Amino acid sequence: MKTFASRSRSADNVSIAFDHYQNPSEKLIIIAPGFYNSKAALLLKDLAQALAPEYDCIAFDFRGHGQSGGVFSWGAKEYMDMQAVLQYAAKSYGAIGVIGFSLGAGTSLITAARSQLIKSVIAVSAPSDFGKIDYRFWELDFENDIRYSLLSEGRIGKGARPGPFWLPKEKPLTAAAQLRVPVLYIHGTRDWVVKPWHSQALLAQTVSKKRLQVIQDGPHAEYLLRRHREQLIRSSREWFKETL
Repeated sequence: MKTFASRSRSADNVSIAFDHYQNPSEKLIIIAPGFYNSKAALLLKDLAQALAPEYDCIAFDFRGHGQSGGVFSWGAKEYMDMQAVLQYAAKSYGAIGVIGFSLGAGTSLITAARSQLIKSVIAVSAPSDFGKIDYRFWELDFENDIRYSLLSEGRIGKGARPGPFWLPKEKPLTAAAQLRVPVLYIHGTRDWVVKPWHSQALLAQTVSKKRLQVIQDGPHAEYLLRRHREQLIRSSREWFKETL
């Protein structure tokens, strides 16, 4: 598999960096990281490798993360980042799927409701409303958020440049009702940041082909790739094979 770095420009002129993994395949999966993660995160690099040889992959940095420009807008403008990557990808691929994590999953739903270029979505630990994140510090995931992310290789690719959080933003729950593409929602029962009720609410609102997979004892977003790697990758492959 060949990998090369490239950039695209969002509609509001922010430079968006991405890594393109080429097998080559006629189908592409775009990986959308969650907040404070970037395409350099080892878990996401592993995901891109695991989806081969069936698919090419693009992992990108949202604004305010990694090598992309700008500041993070907490869901207000990030859909333009994904649209910029989609416009690049559409030149070479006719079938494009997206797998997003946490806030990246919420943005994936919003973008899929606005763009005809996305054919299938997997939303992992997606919030139904960016303003209703269930962040409870007393439920902190010691194993993943401290031992892995702060004290080991999990630190690679971490960081963000946050911008104003008060900008108006669309709710993923609103976007879910507008979706015309199949969506697989995945949520861990021990997610301490975005509680499972978010995916349940999104599922209820979605009118297109949909499915909810609950992972018992599963943590938040990208961390599912640590203790539940095979289950998440298997489900992703099966979903994209069925819908893309």
